[in-house]
Amino acid sequence: MDEDKSVPDHTAVRVALWRALHVRVDPPPHVLRDEVGLRLAGPGANWRRRPDMDPLASGGARAAIVARARFVEDLVAERAGHGVDQYVVLGAGLDSFAQRRPQAAAGVRVFEIDQPATQAWKRRRLAELGYPTADAAHDGPPHGPHLVPVDFEAGEDWWERLADAGFDRARPAVVACTGVTLYLTKEATADTLRRLARLAPGSTLAMTFLLPAELIDPADRAMLEATKVRARAAGTPFIGFYAPDEMLALARDAGFRHVRHLPGATLADRYFADRTDGLRPSSGEDFLLASV
Repeated sequence: MDEDKSVPDHTAVRVALWRALHVRVDPPPHVLRDEVGLRLAGPGANWRRRPDMDPLASGGARAAIVARARFVEDLVAERAGHGVDQYVVLGAGLDSFAQRRPQAAAGVRVFEIDQPATQAWKRRRLAELGYPTADAAHDGPPHGPHLVPVDFEAGEDWWERLADAGFDRARPAVVACTGVTLYLTKEATADTLRRLARLAPGSTLAMTFLLPAELIDPADRAMLEATKVRARAAGTPFIGFYAPDEMLALARDAGFRHVRHLPGATLADRYFADRTDGLRPSSGEDFLLASV
C-alpha cells in the first residue's frame, strides 16, 4: 500500500467485512464474532451492497475466512494454557484478536506485522476508536498489540523488526500466517519458513496455503479462477499454490522438526458440522502446522 492512501489493502478490508457479514446474515451459532474489523474499516453505510458482499455468492469464502480465524484463535488460547505468551500475526491487516478478546489476550503479547502505511493507518484508527496499542517502550499486554511496520518492498528484515518491537526470541510463540503465501514466490515462502524455524522450542506456526485447482472440489474451481482474475486486475496476483506434500517438504527443509497438514475440510467438520443453514467453507485453502 502506498503511503498516500488512506485505506488499507483491499484484501484486508474484504476479509474484515466478510467476518462482520457472518455475524449480520448467518444465523447463530457464529463461528467467529468480529465487528471490530468493520468498525476499523469504516466502509460506509452501503458496504453490504458491494458485489463481493452478496450473502449467497460469498458464503463459501466467508465461511472459510471465519473458520481459519477461529482455528488460529483457538490455537493461541490452547498454547497460552501451556505457558506460551507471545503471538505473532504475519500480514495482520485488520486483525482484531486483541480488541475482541481482551481476556484471552491478557496473558499474551501480540505482535502484528504489516506494511508501514497499513500499520500507521491502523494505529490511527485504533486510537480514534479508543483501543490501546503497545510499543517497544511498554511492557505487557494491557497496552494492546505491538504494531510492527515492515517495508517488505524495500527489503526490510521483519525478523529484526520483530525483535526491535520487544519480541523475545528465547521464548516460545504462536505465529499465524494466513492468506499470505498465495502472494509470495516459492523462494520467499521458503525464506519465511527458514526464519520461523529459528523460533524457540515449543513454538507453533499456523500457515495457510492455496491448493492447485486440480486438488480442490470441482464445484469450487470456477470461483477460484474468477478470484484469480480479480486479484490479477487489482495488482495482487495469486502466485503461490502448493500440494500438501510440497508444503510439508518446504517446512521440513526449512528446519521444522514436526510438520502436519490440516485440510480445510477438517475445519469445516469442526466448526460447521451441526449447522442447519448449509453454510460451509469452500475448499482450496489448507493449513500447515509446524512446531520447533
